[in-house]
Amino acid sequence: MKFTVNGTEQNVDVEDDMPLLWVLREELGITGPKYGCGIAQCGACTVHLDGVAVRSCQVPASSLDGSAVTTIEGLGTPESLHAVQAAWVQHQVAQCGYCQSGQIMQAASLLETNPAPTDEDIDFVMAGNLCRCGTYPRIRAAIHSAAKALNKG
Repeated sequence: MKFTVNGTEQNVDVEDDMPLLWVLREELGITGPKYGCGIAQCGACTVHLDGVAVRSCQVPASSLDGSAVTTIEGLGTPESLHAVQAAWVQHQVAQCGYCQSGQIMQAASLLETNPAPTDEDIDFVMAGNLCRCGTYPRIRAAIHSAAKALNKG
């Protein structure tokens, strides 16, 4: 099947039921999305599929043909961080860091659809992304900062 990952066309030959998470990590060597629970409950594996935040552990390879996938590696670069990534640094959100790629991808998706979210909007959309370190207040503050930065442009 052919699809793009972070703007690069990929052609993989895998079993139809292989989850996107394993296609990314095992077949393509893209390790930003993390395995957390395997049942789409923690959000550590969140990526964008055709612009929508999805749990890559539950997306079968058979559904990828012709799709566009963006992972944390494709969101920004070290020289040019995405506004959400910059806000994460500014607010020192990450502690252990394990969930952060999924958190950032979910937050970026939120801001695509809602450029000025309220605390309640953030809490609702981000509820499916678990952080064992409990950095939720910093996550919320970072999302508000990123929204302001994105709305200035």
